[in-house]
Amino acid sequence: MTGTVYKSTGSWYTVKTNEGKEFECRIKGKFRIQGIKSTNPVAVGDIVDFDLESVGDETIGVINNIHDRKNYIIRKSVKLSKKTHIIAANVDQVFLMITLNNPPTFTGFIDRFLVTAEAYDIKTILLFNKVDTYNEDELLEVKYLASIYRKIGYECIGISAVTGKNIDRVKELMKGKVSMFAGHSGVGKSTLINVLEPQLNLKTAEISDQHKQGQHTTTFAEMFDLSFNAKIIDTPGIKGFGIVEIDKDELGDYFPEFFALKNQCKFNNCLHIDEPQCAVKQALENDEIAWSRYKSYLQIIEGDEENYRVDIYAED
Repeated sequence: MTGTVYKSTGSWYTVKTNEGKEFECRIKGKFRIQGIKSTNPVAVGDIVDFDLESVGDETIGVINNIHDRKNYIIRKSVKLSKKTHIIAANVDQVFLMITLNNPPTFTGFIDRFLVTAEAYDIKTILLFNKVDTYNEDELLEVKYLASIYRKIGYECIGISAVTGKNIDRVKELMKGKVSMFAGHSGVGKSTLINVLEPQLNLKTAEISDQHKQGQHTTTFAEMFDLSFNAKIIDTPGIKGFGIVEIDKDELGDYFPEFFALKNQCKFNNCLHIDEPQCAVKQALENDEIAWSRYKSYLQIIEGDEENYRVDIYAED
């Protein structure tokens, strides 16, 4: 039988067939010894083949094959630094949810996420949530941030999951597609999903006043079929995002505004750091490229993962 993985708990997987039947499945042992460095060889969104087995009074599925993925989104495993964690596979688009504060979303985090999405060929739309809570100065800051990313080519939408601002626009973008919602804990992913599809009734939690961080309410990634011909993957809140499997020589290619200038640099292997006649550095001096983007680029190049994460990885 063949189906799509709708939920992963790490050891059990809920697989739905094209006919809409759901089966609880586990993986065949050989997957664990095939040299897969991921902590989760099977991810939500994967298309898999499985056999049915009877265990006592129950019928369970045993996954024996994973179909080739068209893409996937990945991060370093938090506890096992040498391993990776595939968050979701076969995604049409990702909505990255951003809040200015409560909790704060730093540009370094946004840029790391976008680099990973670019590398794995996943379209990303930026949703600036909680715009109903901002004062005039904060709204100007949101508009400034959005202008940086719009200039690069990313679609940016200011939304409020509470007042419903621009929710219909998000819904239109989701129709006929598999979408993933991502962002820090507390940015309002589950609240937005509940507004889009109230009957899902996903758990939400208050922001921690002490650290301005959201409480984890989504433990495992899970896909849902929505009533308006869309699928969505809800993911656990991401507190940090480690870049994986990208060489320094390739990194600039995943910053679209850098890549557009690459052929104007004197050296075709320019890293845009100390090289003479670098078009990216010149554009930076001319304020044609955002300094925040360049700073993120340097942090990734220098492997400044741990120092950066201290800002956003602090646990309650």
